[in-house]
Amino acid sequence: MSDSLRKPFSDRVEEKITPDSSKSTVDKAKENVTTAADRFAGEMQPDSSKSSTQEGFDKSRREKDTIVDKVKNAVGLGN
Repeated sequence: MSDSLRKPFSDRVEEKITPDSSKSTVDKAKENVTTAADRFAGEMQPDSSKSSTQEGFDKSRREKDTIVDKVKNAVGLGN
């Protein structure tokens, strides 16, 4: 698997800077699907086969997810 199969950084930036209020329901659904697919692809691809940029992004996303999970568990919202 290569970085070319991943969601481009430019798409991620555009999705972040575009207010949800200006996105259609279809656009929001597409973002959710492509983000989920990118997360899956990122977890399936070993870090050693990623570009340094993609590896850094995936590592930071995993760290953020871990922190969010810890906070949810601390306030009783975790699984």
